[in-house]
Amino acid sequence: MKLSFLFFGNKPDEKWVLAKQMGIDYAIAKLAPELTHQLPPWDFASLEYSKNIFSENEFELVGLEGDQFDMTRIKLGLEGRDADIELYKQMLKNMGALGIHLLCYNFMQTGWFRTTTNLPERGGAWVSGFNSQDAAKLPLTKYGHISAEKIWENYEYFINAVMPTAEAAGVKMAMHPDDPPVPEVQGIGRIFINAAATRKALSLSGSPSHGLTFCQGTYTTMNEDVWQLIQEFAPRIHFVHIRDVVGTPDNFRETFHDNGPTDMPKMLKTYQEIGFKGPIRSDHVPTMAGESNNHAGYEMKGNLFGIGYMKGIMDALEIPTV
Repeated sequence: MKLSFLFFGNKPDEKWVLAKQMGIDYAIAKLAPELTHQLPPWDFASLEYSKNIFSENEFELVGLEGDQFDMTRIKLGLEGRDADIELYKQMLKNMGALGIHLLCYNFMQTGWFRTTTNLPERGGAWVSGFNSQDAAKLPLTKYGHISAEKIWENYEYFINAVMPTAEAAGVKMAMHPDDPPVPEVQGIGRIFINAAATRKALSLSGSPSHGLTFCQGTYTTMNEDVWQLIQEFAPRIHFVHIRDVVGTPDNFRETFHDNGPTDMPKMLKTYQEIGFKGPIRSDHVPTMAGESNNHAGYEMKGNLFGIGYMKGIMDALEIPTV
């Protein structure tokens, strides 16, 4: 497995140094223009520039994660989506040409969503959480109500349009489930909210480029059998996120990696047993003492804990990180 780290943007800072000191060699990046102040990765020169920065700092850029440019028209089926899909396809071609073979994407208009970011965890650390009753009090977005059925139509349209390009470029597209896995947030339907929905999504294309980001925490939130799903989805898992939660889809909170219900050694051993050799990373960590919580879920001290915890398990189980 490739122990990796998610970088927001392409500007080296202390996090880059700490990740390298923790033994991370593989980078996953979000290179949206609001982070890089450059053109999105559909511009070849812009993507090549970012890749070179990672190389100069001794990281191999193996994947991109998240919306690399505004996906609203694609996700909501608005006028102009075909033009945006053409840009998306050009991004896939650029990735393939530069040897970046993973794209973790989602189909959530409101993104991963929480109603609070300062719930207490062990020792006074802060974690994020979601409560559907609080979410129901929030206003609709400017797009009003859009049904889950319409989002499904838009997703199928998108997959049919981009998957041939992804396959030709040698890029594995890894779908991230909806987080939180609830039917609606602020009037916008959400579709990847259980294992059955993941099966439906996978049925839309048999391309080897059509697969999953297996986010353990989200499937745990769904109250699915995570261990069984790893085995079921094994051939389609392109990327793995490691975190833990307690609660239900309607009311949950994050935890430290070692302080939730999941048997992490069993899960990591199972990834090895299914032959998974792709990128794997720590995800959604607590904010710890001395940190600002300005980037809830992604502050560095919690990531250092998460990475170290994963490395310890993998070393004990003799799971190689290549």
